[in-house]
Amino acid sequence: DRDGTLVFVEVRSRRSPDHGGAAATVGSSKQHSLVFAAQHFLLRFATLPPCRFDVVAIDAGRVEWLRGAFELG
Repeated sequence: DRDGTLVFVEVRSRRSPDHGGAAATVGSSKQHSLVFAAQHFLLRFATLPPCRFDVVAIDAGRVEWLRGAFELG
């Protein structure tokens, strides 16, 4: 981000919202996987930058960007 925050973005899509929207597919298990991958990536930094997890949800062509969709831990 412009303020120096490192942003990890998960992009999810659904053709139809019949079984919940795309954002709903980023449950606790998926969040755990994303945090694990981010922690591994962050090992290369001597000083950790501020980080944020965003989700871009695409539902039947409608795009929604959820900034700070979830927190670490």
